[in-house]
Amino acid sequence: MNSPNERLKWLIAAVALIAGASQTLAANPPDADQKGPVFLKEPTNRIDFSNSTGAEIECKASGNPMPEIIWIRSDGTAVGDVPGLRQISSDGKLVFPPFRAEDYRQEVHAQVYACLARNQFGSIISRDVHVRAVVSQFYITEAENEYVIKGNAAVVKCKIPSFVADFVQVEAWVDEEGTELWRNNATNAYDGKYLVLPSGELHIREVGPEDGYKSYQCRTKHRLTGETRLSATKGRLVITEPVGSVSPQLNGNGNQEHITLTRVPKMGSVTLMCPAQAYPVPFFRWYKFIEGTTRKQAVVLNDRVKQVSGTLIIKDAVVEDSGKYLCVVNNSVGGESVETVLTVTAPLSAKIDPPTQTVDFGRPAVFTCQYTGNPIKTVSWMKDGKAIGHSEPVLRIESVKKEDKGMYQCFVRNDQESAEASAELKLGGRFDPPVIRQAFQEETMEPGPSVFLKCVAGGNPTPEISWELDGKKIANNDRYQVGQYVTVNGDVVSYLNITSVHANDGGLYKCIAKSKVGVAEHSAKLNVYGLPYIRQMEKKAIVAGETLMVTCPVAGYPIDSIVWERDNRALPINRKQKVFPNGTLIIENVERNSDQATYTCVAKNQEGYSARGSLEVQVMVPPKITPFDFGDEPTNVEDSVSVTCLISSGDLPIDIEWFFNDYGISSYSGINVVKGGKRNSMLSIDSVQARHAGKYSCRAKNHAAAVNYTTELIVNVPPRWILEPTDKAFAQGSDAKVECKADGFPKPQVTWKKAVGDTPGEYKDLKKSDNIRVEEGTLHVDNIQKTNEGYYLCEAINGIGSGLSAVIMISVQAPPEFTEKLRNQTARRGEPAVLQCEAKGEKPIGILWNMNNMRLDPKNDNRYTIREEILSTGVMSSLSIKRTERSDSALFTCVATNAFGSDDASINMIVQEVPEMPYALKVLDKSGRSVQLSWAQPYDGNSPLDRYIIEFKRSRASWSEIDRVIVPGHTTEAQVQKLSPATTYNIRIVAENAIGTSQSSEAVTIITAEEAPSGKPQNIKVEPVNQTTMRVTWKPPPRTEWNGEILGYYVGYKLSNTNSSYVFETINFITEEGKEHNLELQNLRVYTQYSVVIQAFNKIGAGPLSEEEKQFTAEGTPSQPPSDTACTTLTSQTIRVGWVSPPLESANGVIKTYKVVYAPSDEWYDETKRHYKKTASSDTVLHGLKKYTNYTMQVLATTAGGDGVRSVPIHCQTEPDVPEAPTDVKALVMGNAAILVSWRPPAQPNGIITQYTVYSKAEGAETETKTQKVPHYQMSFEATELEKNKPYEFWVTASTTIGEGQQSKSIVAMPSDQVPAKIASFDDTFTATFKEDAKMPCLAVGAPQPEITWKIKGVEFSANDRMRLLPDGSLLIKSVNRQDAGDYSCHAENSIAKDSITHKLIVLAPPQSPHVTLSATTTDALTVKLKPHEGDTAPLHGYTLHYKPEFGEWETSEVSVDSQKHNIEGLLCGSRYQVYATGFNNIGAGEASDILNTRTKGQKPKLPEKPRFIEVSSNSVSLHFKAWKDGGCPMSHFVVESKKRDQIEWNQISNNVKPDNNYVVLDLEPATWYNLRITAHNSAGFTVAEYDFATLTVTGGTIAPSRDLPELSAEDTIRIILSNLNLVVPVVAALLVIIIAIIVICILRSKGNHHKDDVVYNQTMGPGATLDKRRPDLRDELGYIAPPNRKLPPVPGSNYNTCDRIKRGRGGLRSNHSTWDPRRNPNLYEELKAPPVPMHGNHYGHAHGNAECHYRHPGMEDEICPYATFHLLGFREEMDPTKAMNFQTFPHQNGHAGPVPGHAGTMLPPGHPGHVHSRSGSQSMPRANRYQRKNSQGGQSSIYTPAPEYDDPANCAEEDQYRRYTRVNSQGGSLYSGPGPEYDDPANCAPEEDQYGSQYGGPYGQPYDHYGSRGSMGRRSIGSARNPGNGSPEPPPPPPRNHDMSNSSFNDSKESNEISEAECDRDHGPRGNYGAVKRSPQPKDQRSTEEMRKLIERNETGPKQLQLQQANGAGFTAYDTMAV
Repeated sequence: MNSPNERLKWLIAAVALIAGASQTLAANPPDADQKGPVFLKEPTNRIDFSNSTGAEIECKASGNPMPEIIWIRSDGTAVGDVPGLRQISSDGKLVFPPFRAEDYRQEVHAQVYACLARNQFGSIISRDVHVRAVVSQFYITEAENEYVIKGNAAVVKCKIPSFVADFVQVEAWVDEEGTELWRNNATNAYDGKYLVLPSGELHIREVGPEDGYKSYQCRTKHRLTGETRLSATKGRLVITEPVGSVSPQLNGNGNQEHITLTRVPKMGSVTLMCPAQAYPVPFFRWYKFIEGTTRKQAVVLNDRVKQVSGTLIIKDAVVEDSGKYLCVVNNSVGGESVETVLTVTAPLSAKIDPPTQTVDFGRPAVFTCQYTGNPIKTVSWMKDGKAIGHSEPVLRIESVKKEDKGMYQCFVRNDQESAEASAELKLGGRFDPPVIRQAFQEETMEPGPSVFLKCVAGGNPTPEISWELDGKKIANNDRYQVGQYVTVNGDVVSYLNITSVHANDGGLYKCIAKSKVGVAEHSAKLNVYGLPYIRQMEKKAIVAGETLMVTCPVAGYPIDSIVWERDNRALPINRKQKVFPNGTLIIENVERNSDQATYTCVAKNQEGYSARGSLEVQVMVPPKITPFDFGDEPTNVEDSVSVTCLISSGDLPIDIEWFFNDYGISSYSGINVVKGGKRNSMLSIDSVQARHAGKYSCRAKNHAAAVNYTTELIVNVPPRWILEPTDKAFAQGSDAKVECKADGFPKPQVTWKKAVGDTPGEYKDLKKSDNIRVEEGTLHVDNIQKTNEGYYLCEAINGIGSGLSAVIMISVQAPPEFTEKLRNQTARRGEPAVLQCEAKGEKPIGILWNMNNMRLDPKNDNRYTIREEILSTGVMSSLSIKRTERSDSALFTCVATNAFGSDDASINMIVQEVPEMPYALKVLDKSGRSVQLSWAQPYDGNSPLDRYIIEFKRSRASWSEIDRVIVPGHTTEAQVQKLSPATTYNIRIVAENAIGTSQSSEAVTIITAEEAPSGKPQNIKVEPVNQTTMRVTWKPPPRTEWNGEILGYYVGYKLSNTNSSYVFETINFITEEGKEHNLELQNLRVYTQYSVVIQAFNKIGAGPLSEEEKQFTAEGTPSQPPSDTACTTLTSQTIRVGWVSPPLESANGVIKTYKVVYAPSDEWYDETKRHYKKTASSDTVLHGLKKYTNYTMQVLATTAGGDGVRSVPIHCQTEPDVPEAPTDVKALVMGNAAILVSWRPPAQPNGIITQYTVYSKAEGAETETKTQKVPHYQMSFEATELEKNKPYEFWVTASTTIGEGQQSKSIVAMPSDQVPAKIASFDDTFTATFKEDAKMPCLAVGAPQPEITWKIKGVEFSANDRMRLLPDGSLLIKSVNRQDAGDYSCHAENSIAKDSITHKLIVLAPPQSPHVTLSATTTDALTVKLKPHEGDTAPLHGYTLHYKPEFGEWETSEVSVDSQKHNIEGLLCGSRYQVYATGFNNIGAGEASDILNTRTKGQKPKLPEKPRFIEVSSNSVSLHFKAWKDGGCPMSHFVVESKKRDQIEWNQISNNVKPDNNYVVLDLEPATWYNLRITAHNSAGFTVAEYDFATLTVTGGTIAPSRDLPELSAEDTIRIILSNLNLVVPVVAALLVIIIAIIVICILRSKGNHHKDDVVYNQTMGPGATLDKRRPDLRDELGYIAPPNRKLPPVPGSNYNTCDRIKRGRGGLRSNHSTWDPRRNPNLYEELKAPPVPMHGNHYGHAHGNAECHYRHPGMEDEICPYATFHLLGFREEMDPTKAMNFQTFPHQNGHAGPVPGHAGTMLPPGHPGHVHSRSGSQSMPRANRYQRKNSQGGQSSIYTPAPEYDDPANCAEEDQYRRYTRVNSQGGSLYSGPGPEYDDPANCAPEEDQYGSQYGGPYGQPYDHYGSRGSMGRRSIGSARNPGNGSPEPPPPPPRNHDMSNSSFNDSKESNEISEAECDRDHGPRGNYGAVKRSPQPKDQRSTEEMRKLIERNETGPKQLQLQQANGAGFTAYDTMAV
């Protein structure tokens, strides 16, 4: 400690200790957010499920950290997955999937589970989850017969099998008439005859004989599967009528004791049965026992508790209803009783208070379990999921320790369910036991340096650290210093500093951290080199019997050995001693004699140095007490006792003390203690009293220990009075209580006896009865009566002495009492009656009579007389009435009085008579077969109405022919049933009581309602008409079953043997009597069995279905071919064909035969060459076939309906054979020694010819025959070396691989010098294929060489580029065409002779154009007829049908050659279509037919009438869109726009209104005129309607019509003109002059404007171009036109706007419209291909000398700028936005306006025919200063336009295909001088200048005019009038999407589904790329077509050239839109 470092270290430690102390409490606070698990969603007690549904059990818990969920069994073991039966899902659910019945496993499906949630703070377990899977089992229920005595109530039971009883309950009972009786808890249900009890039994009151004829079935429902079923048997009542009286009998159980146990859930309904019957009918009374007593009280009946006959029904049961009930049954013969114990169960729930508590160490914790429910059987506690064996509601932990923290749960259980609650016990802040965090290690060192040992400990509270060396505490001294401080985080750091360590300092050092909550320690050795040294050991005292353990405190290092010695003997010297090498000595069970001594420890090192140390061990002996007691028998009072406490062993001094019941007895009276020496003490009691009984203890204590011994003194004490009874007097009827208490030992038995007779003396035991009982010595007499009066004896006896007794007198003071408080007495009116009252009690008793609480005095009415009679027990009083009257029906009361009180009794006098007649009979409800009546209850004559009798009859019958309905007397409503529908009835009612019957009420007349027919149609017949039609005939039901007038029939049919529902058709009723109805069912399946049912209907509904009639349709042809067709070649002329029958369902009939169709494959397409073979089997052999021939075969099945579908052709080749003979042979003389033999191949080679053999033989000689083999390809042979003038015979054979064939005919020739011209070739027929080469041979001989010539079809042949003569004489024809077919003759001639042959050439060509005609049209299909061309030679294989819609692409469809007609389906409704066909054969596809132009049916929407469509209110208008007619094509949507009448712009309300809805336009101003514009769309087009309407005023009134100009008649107009002639004439004249001038200028200009370079293209209008507002067809078709740049939401289903709709305008001249849909070709710039339609004429020529290439199409010329990239507007309605295209026009070559071949001014779509079609209303770009030139005519310019190409074949033939361009003159700088635009496109809707002028101001025109000023629509002012050079202002560009006018780039507009009008031209392609492009003057900038196509595809051209233009463009502006 002296060094500066050490001082600094301790200073730092001290500062840290001071700083850390303040923070210790804050360290490690318990985390407030962290908590143990708590259930959020706990599973229910019971989970029952069906094996077909499965179940999921959810368990969720919260906590921090989130607890994990584990499922366990009831024994605590974890639950795992059982594949297919039980899974635990990732979210903790226990899942039981649906399973098969055979997979049921009891350990899985009938198990008790629990959910365990745990985290680091504890675990909790859910309530028990009883899982029960129910396997679907067949079960039946039975309604049992019930045996019942007449007049009693019957209870019919439904027998449910026990294995499903838990899940099946009775829902209702059904009688044989189908009436359903449901379980009903309504109050009024308890009064009827029938009642379904809550437990499911059917209760029937007052059973009579008529009830024996009825039967009942119970309907049950399975609560898991929901299945309902009727009982298999019907229960009946077996009614007996006893001969005599029968006492109450309990059903089935004799008269044994009846106790029934019943359980019911709280708020449920319970039935307590009293199953007794008797005759006469018994009375039932219910009592409930007061809990814990034998007393009972009558059950109070009210709305909740009802008694029906003997059955007690308790609704909405509460726990208080639990208890024992008694039903007492009595009649005049006897009585019986039934006990029922009712337990009302309430759901168990539990709660622990408090739910969380934080307790400090050592403090108590209390949890209280608060629970509800009934019954509760057990309470138990668990901690962290383990039982802790506590069963009280309060759990108390006296002193909380660390291990007590965690989750506690309280469980309450009964036999049925359980509930739990959880609470968490957290430890308080100061609750962490000490823990050593850091400690010193064992160390070995040399002596000298200082040692620094460190221990760091933590805990809460902060522990203190002490140090020990070899078990001895270290104190601070000059060498040892201990210091400690507390760190910031609350840890204690302690240091032990040893200065200059010596060898003697070595040893075991220990640091001990201790706080009040625990101890922690750490020890390690410090070894210091040096000699052995043993520290001094203190004397060790130990108690005898304990174990001594001591370690020798050795220092020095190293130590070689440590041994212990005693008396110089090394230990151990006996078994009790153990010595360890580290110096530890252990001696077990220490004894003084053997082990008390001095022990020496010897430590040695290897050098032999040793050290010794001694330890003195002292053994102390504890006291030992000899047992003692007071004797075996109890001690009697007054006896004397004594015991001695003797200490048999133990060290002196010994201190002896006595205790009585743990209290010192020195001061206790009567007890003496005498000490008898050092080792004993005696206790004695001279006179034992009761107070001396108890426990006596002797305690002996010395230095070693304290011990005690206890014995008990038992004292016999005779009884003594605690409370002695005395005489008592009680009022009669009160509850008497007399106490009698005594004590003593043993405890006395207290009994009561009553004296026999009136005097004390003889006593007898009290009988236990209902009102007398003894409880703990107290006598209770409930409801004490006079009979209980007398002397009573109380005795207390315990066997000690004679006991105690006391006699008392109990007297009862009795006031008067009437045994019967209230009774009813009846008398018939007019008869005498006597009323009697008997009062019991202390006499004298006076009796008075009251009538209705008024004193009755006989003097006032002589009909009454009173008499009294004195009886032994009291007084009898009688009141006599001579003649009873109705007024005597009253309450008579007799009042009795004596000295002790008074009492009264009442007699309810009832004078009875017959009832009065019922009245107010009325009909509440009626149906076809029943009527509900009500009436007012009449006066019942003071006798309960037994019943009402409702009498009813048909109106025409008399009251003698009546039917009756008996109704119980307690009701005033009834239903009369079993009436006939639509019938008139008279009804009346009478009342009946026990006295008699009333008069009849007034009758009411009713007509029952109609009902649906109850009869089925009759005589139903179903007969097939053909394959798809059946005829059904039938007759009406019987007339009595119509139930009204039949309106018609529903005829239903369906496929038999299927579960599908019937398809019904409706047939009207035929009124003619007996006429049969019939219906043809069409479009049925072929040869299919159908089931037909019929039901009649009237205005109420349909009657019952008839029985199914089944019938097959006629047989059809099989719809599928035989399958697995296969062929096998047998021989060269036979083939076997096999197949498998078609599927049965496709046979469409009974297959009778199969047909095999076969022909050689090369003749297959010629129907005439095919052969047919029929067979009934599934294979056949084809005979007589050609040899070595490929055959094609098909198989088809045949039914009675005809031939079915043919199979796919199969092919087989017959085997080869020897060939036939060569067809012909020629022998031609070639010279005097040579002959040329030639031949034709065999007609049937029967294989591949391998060679020919030529035979030759000299005639007439016997010379041998010569043979010569010739290759198969050689058809001639030159025989040489022959003899001149000698005849030779020749013949030829052919050979195949099979062998040599037959020989040809023989031919004879003779060599000669003269060789005439002969042709060796033969006449032949050659077949050539179209476009292939053909060669025809002509081999000739002769000398001189013959000249060969050819004739073609009789004409001399001359060579040309296709035909030429070959050197061998053959004729070669290249690329054969159809015209080449015909006869070709070859002529050979020399001077000797001439010869010729003729060949026939057949050309196989593709088919010619077929004939296509339209057969039929529908809204979505076209039917066309196809016929082949007459001139086709080759067989036709089929057709390809091409069709396309007006705006669409071509589509194709293959049609077989057999099809006469073909349906094109799935077409657009009301749309134009073009159709053409091509044929094809094995050569290829042929020519196209003419194009057929047609359209599908359907029109555009039709306008509705305004009143049906529009409904106006003050601030809204309702639009009824159902008023629109769809024109045959379904509506797609509506566009709704509105504006105030005086406004210009339209406001779009919605562009997607569905057609079936009504639509309300809101937020209108009241009393205001509005315009409404509706655009209706369907697939055929759209229709626009405009409406004017005025909203109503606020009060709902209308406003005055607007003041329009008056309509002028023709006469008024003429009158105005005539009156203003001075103005009209000059104006007309001026107009004529202007028109003539314009015409002249145009003619002059047109002649001088050829071949100009700077040409502007324009659109020309015909005359009369104003848009005529009076033309309704124009107005109807107008599209939607919105103001410029307004955002438009997209039309549904597309990305286009209605702004793009097309409108065809009609000028005064005929317009021929053709269209082109830019959607259809994704790549417009592909190189042009051959057209898909036939080409007519040459379309590629130049214009006929006309530079302008006029294309006269009045009013329809379009202008397209050269090299202008633009986007077509007006097609967005049909355009796919993903296929938006940029178009580019091309400049005229060399300034010439005519087209080049293939480029008709604009790019053609691929494959487009060269001819041109006009297009109405196309658009060109707005251009400023583009291709314009100033001229001397005030900026007028001459404009040329190339017409765009339209892909419309329909119009191609009608137009002059060579007139391409039209030249027009414009005047006054206006580009447009003709009619308005042809298309109502937004860009067209107003003049260009108006579009911008109105929006941005400035001199650009008038305000935007929309529809209002139609005349202005023809004006355009784009051309030179806007040229900056003319000083005209440049129009501003349209604003970009964000309307930022400062934005210089128009390519920045954002993508959006909404587009403004200014962007109508831009679809969803790249925006801003469509500006006008400046044409580069340099040729290199003029890109080729292919380059432009690639640029456009990359979207590069527009932007790049636009930038170029903006860079160089002297004031040029690229518009981001286009004007049209």
